[in-house]
Amino acid sequence: MITLTYQYKLNPTQQQEIEINHILDVCKSMYNYALRERKDWSSARKSPITINSCSIVSEYIIPTETPYPSYNHQAKNLTIAKKTYPRLKSVNAQVLQQTLKTLDRAFCGLKSQGKGFPRFKKKLRSFVFPAMLKNSLGNNRVKLPQLGWIKIKQSRPYPDGFQAKQARIVKKATGYYLMITFTSSEGVGNLRYDTMSGSERDRSP
Repeated sequence: MITLTYQYKLNPTQQQEIEINHILDVCKSMYNYALRERKDWSSARKSPITINSCSIVSEYIIPTETPYPSYNHQAKNLTIAKKTYPRLKSVNAQVLQQTLKTLDRAFCGLKSQGKGFPRFKKKLRSFVFPAMLKNSLGNNRVKLPQLGWIKIKQSRPYPDGFQAKQARIVKKATGYYLMITFTSSEGVGNLRYDTMSGSERDRSP
């Protein structure tokens, strides 16, 4: 399988821009909450060998039978929380799940690479729609969940023979950008790289 990622600059309407920033804010709040939950669970289970008294600053009191807040555990709790908190319900469920997966990957890096705890986010710069809608690619526009049709500056054509699989919206100082991931089951031998456009094209005439 071949995977390509194309970046296009977005030209959202005022309402779409408000919605994008709302999604970023909700995802940031949920990421920080989930991170705090994991850090508190870990802190409550520090080795008592060098600790023989309560901290005068803070003390973590979490029952020993409380399960580790893994991705599956937090995703399940997210479904429950959406019934109580309308703000969570206002964002696409798959986008929220992808945010939890991002945190989970950071914790996997903590264990495998010996890194420290992930940091809390003051700002979130991007979010992912893990699945594209059917017939979502148009001329100078793309249809996305929750946002509908949104205009793009189509600086390059969509790659032939590829299917759009997911989309990431990124907020930069110069504006909003859409990164679309395309995949193809074709073998590398059936494709050539076009150095002029930077795209993959079929060799057949």
